[in-house]
Amino acid sequence: MCYLLIGNVSALISADCTEPLINARIRVYLPDGHISNCYPHKYTFSGPRQLTPSEVLNKEERLLAETALDHQGNFSLCWEQVHLFTEPLELDICLQGMPEEAGEKMETHFHLSTLVPPWKHSMQRYVAAYAYVFPVESWAQIRASYGTWVIAGIVRRTHDNEGQSQLRVKAYNAGNHRMLACSSTDDRGRYQMRFSRKQLSAGQLLGPNVYFKVYRDKKLLWAEQADVAAMPGRRAIDACSVINITMQGGMVKKAAGWLSRVVG
Repeated sequence: MCYLLIGNVSALISADCTEPLINARIRVYLPDGHISNCYPHKYTFSGPRQLTPSEVLNKEERLLAETALDHQGNFSLCWEQVHLFTEPLELDICLQGMPEEAGEKMETHFHLSTLVPPWKHSMQRYVAAYAYVFPVESWAQIRASYGTWVIAGIVRRTHDNEGQSQLRVKAYNAGNHRMLACSSTDDRGRYQMRFSRKQLSAGQLLGPNVYFKVYRDKKLLWAEQADVAAMPGRRAIDACSVINITMQGGMVKKAAGWLSRVVG
């Protein structure tokens, strides 16, 4: 008899937008002996708790199984039966750096849950599913600690509320006019892009002021002037930011900056 635990770990960028965890490993530990056998089968969602290096080291002897998450944050773990299916397990995540992180990768560990998985007896094994989503506030703090940012949003036209697919979105740092990152829109017009502190000006500690350009293939469809980056929501952006883009007009058009609109 063995156990099979499948699931997914992701993080919220906003209330309706997530990103998968990659460069991460999920770890399952046996209980430490101080938890009651009456631990509830259902668990209450809570934010992750960062573990100290000594806490991680002290748990090593209880490590039951671990595996890497795939590029969509999915995982599958299997182990032989060495405990009762009614016993709680501890689930932790080990972040092994962000893909866009500059310099040496920093490893951090977080405790996610202590729970009794909802095991179902199937064939010659017990099977259960588990999913965890990092809250926005927690994920923004973690990304900030790594010196990385993620921007997500939807590209639309003023005359069409539908998202625009197959477009290339480029974000620029108004401080030095260097491109921060680029991304393609999916079939719903959604995009996500990531960058690290290495794309910022030397000595810049806060998030950048950003403006965008939108392309179809190599053709420029929409461009904002750099002074748009001084507007609220574009200035010193948070580590997790949602910025929707609305393109005006049907042909190539340059977005007038907010200063010129006020003065003119």
